[in-house]
Amino acid sequence: MVVVSVALFTDTLLYYLLVPLLPIYSKDFGFSQMQLGVLFGSYSAALFLGTLPIGRLGDRLGRRPAMLWGLLGLGGTTLLFAFSRSFGLLLVARILQGLSATATWTSGMALMADHWPSEHRGKAMSTCFACANLGVLLGPPIAGYLAEHFGLRAPFLLAGGLAILDALVRAFLLEDVPKQPSAPLHYGALLKNRTVRLFAGAMALGAGIWATLESTLPLYFDRALGWSPSAIGLCFAVAALGHTLTSPLAGGLSDRYGRRRVLRTGLVLTCLLVSLPVFFRTPWVILGSMAGLGLASSLVMSPVSPAVTEAVEGMGSTSYATVFGLLNLAFALGMMIGPLLGSAGVEFLGIRSTMVILALAFGLYALRVGRDTAR
Repeated sequence: MVVVSVALFTDTLLYYLLVPLLPIYSKDFGFSQMQLGVLFGSYSAALFLGTLPIGRLGDRLGRRPAMLWGLLGLGGTTLLFAFSRSFGLLLVARILQGLSATATWTSGMALMADHWPSEHRGKAMSTCFACANLGVLLGPPIAGYLAEHFGLRAPFLLAGGLAILDALVRAFLLEDVPKQPSAPLHYGALLKNRTVRLFAGAMALGAGIWATLESTLPLYFDRALGWSPSAIGLCFAVAALGHTLTSPLAGGLSDRYGRRRVLRTGLVLTCLLVSLPVFFRTPWVILGSMAGLGLASSLVMSPVSPAVTEAVEGMGSTSYATVFGLLNLAFALGMMIGPLLGSAGVEFLGIRSTMVILALAFGLYALRVGRDTAR
C-alpha cells in the first residue's frame, strides 16, 4: 500500500501541476485553446496505445518490473517540462507521462487486488486513490504559487525531487507476491462481461469530465472572472479535497451497499452539479459546486476497481493487471476525447452549452446503471 500510494501520488501531482499554468502557456507562448486540448489529450493517447500491452505484461512478468520501467517515463517527463517551452517538446513530455502512468496504475492496482480480499477491497483501493487525490489537491495550488513567485520552471523542479523519492520507494520496497496459477483472460472475454463493460464506461465518463473541466475552466476563470493562477489552483484544490476526504468513505459504502448503487448516486450528483461553475459568478457557489463534484467523483470512481476485480474472480482468473489495463484504456479514452470535445464545444457552442451537454450525458448513464441494477 505504501509503494502504490506514493506512486499514485507522484503521478497525479505531476499531471495536475499543469492545470493552473494553462493561462501562462496561452499568454506567454501563444498556445490556443485547441492546442491546450491536444496537450491534455496526448497524455490519454499514450495511455490508449500503451495500456493493453503493459497490462498483459504485468500479469505475465509480475507487477514490479512494469512499475520500475514506468520510472523512465516519469523522469523524462519531469526534465522536459522543466526545461522546454516549445509545443512539440511539451507534447513529447505529456506522451512520456502517459506511458509512465500506464505502468503505474495497471500494475499498482493489480498489486492491491493481489493483497486484499473482496470484502475490504473497495476501502483499501479507495485509500490508495485518496493518496493519489492528494496529488490532485496539492498540485494546482503549489504550481500556481511557485510559478507566480519563482518562475514556470519551479513546479517541475519540485516534481523532480518527488520523482526521485518515488524511484527509491519502488526500487527498495516493492515486492511481487508469488504467482498463482489461473486461467489467463483476454480482452475479448473481459468485454463480454456485463459488469466489466458497465464499470469501464463509468471510468471513461469519470475521467472525461475532469479532463474536460481541467482544459476549459482555467481559461474561463481567467478571461470571464479575472482569477489569478493561484485562485484557479485553489478552485481545483477544493474539488480535490472533496474527492480525497470522501474516497475511502465511498469505497467502504460500495463494500457495504453495493457497487452499482454507489455508482448511480455519483452519476446523478455529477449531473446536477457540473454546469454550476459556469452559470454562477459568486466564488462560494463555484467553490461549493467544485467540492460537490469531488464527492461525486468519489462515488463514481471508487466502486469501479473492486467491481471489475470481483468480475475477474467470478470468471475463475487472477488476471488483475489485464482488467486494469482495460480500465486504463477506458480512462485514456475519456481523458483523450474529453478535452478535444470540450474544447471544440467551447469554441463552437460556448462553455455553458458544453457543460449542459456533459450533465445530460451523466444523467443518461445513471439511467443505464439503474436498468442494469434492476435486472
